[in-house]
Amino acid sequence: MTSARTVRVGTRTSPLAMRQTQAVIDLLSARHPAVRWDVVGITTKGDVQRTASLASLGRGVFVKEIEAALLGGEIDLAVHSLKDLPTEPTPGLAVAAYSLRDDPRDALVSRHGLPLERLPLGARVGTSSVRRAAQVLAARQDVVVRPLRGNVDTRLRKALTDEYDAVIVAAAGVLRLGMGDRITQYLPPEVCLPEAGQGALAAQVRADDVATSRLAAVIDDAPTRRAVTAERAAVTALGGGCTVPIAALALVKGTELELQGLVASADGKRLVRAKVVGRADAAEQAGKELALKLLGMGANEILNGT
Repeated sequence: MTSARTVRVGTRTSPLAMRQTQAVIDLLSARHPAVRWDVVGITTKGDVQRTASLASLGRGVFVKEIEAALLGGEIDLAVHSLKDLPTEPTPGLAVAAYSLRDDPRDALVSRHGLPLERLPLGARVGTSSVRRAAQVLAARQDVVVRPLRGNVDTRLRKALTDEYDAVIVAAAGVLRLGMGDRITQYLPPEVCLPEAGQGALAAQVRADDVATSRLAAVIDDAPTRRAVTAERAAVTALGGGCTVPIAALALVKGTELELQGLVASADGKRLVRAKVVGRADAAEQAGKELALKLLGMGANEILNGT
């Protein structure tokens, strides 16, 4: 009898990454009960350099080491938070599946139990995301944004200290850790539009590994794939990275895709927002159309720093 296949699954070593990876493995195991899935924890640059700002570390700080292990054959499959993956694909690698997306919104956690609009004057809000900072400042110019790094559980602990009046994190991460009761407010997209791909998980493989790609493809969620494809296409067309606040969120409704996006100055004083509606089966085109619309409305000036 032929022995069952073993698939080595690479991931970051944080509690959230491990929880997310196990969730993906559970989905895969239900479809492939004869396959053994071995988790391989990998430490990334972003995990080691916890005090530096994400913008200063550059793109892909939470995925480069994992992708290198995948390309080198040390692992067969990688599980990423999609928002950690640069929008430009790494040569030789491909995303075989996007599992069903969780809540894409940002969440505010406040030790005062108050929503953003009711935080005290001059409230200290923790985030290391230029996107979140810009939108919070657009809503509340009196707020003082303070740097906040660390795993989600670490950031939630810091939210209870007198160093911050509130912190902003991705709702999906909090929910996956079973800490949803800590969320004070789910920030609506009109207040804080999320990062492209937020709430989605990506199962990445070597592009030439047909066997593993087929194993992973069974958990691919078509509406999620179309939504994140549109969002990431918009960011790519805008030429965005970590330094300029860019946000995008798509909703798939049957054969229709509704995509909204935003480009802002870091201080939140200039903000360009637009929306397009297109075909769900032409997600990339919708992303490019949104980018052109934003650029035509003045986003190019913000992107160029003029």
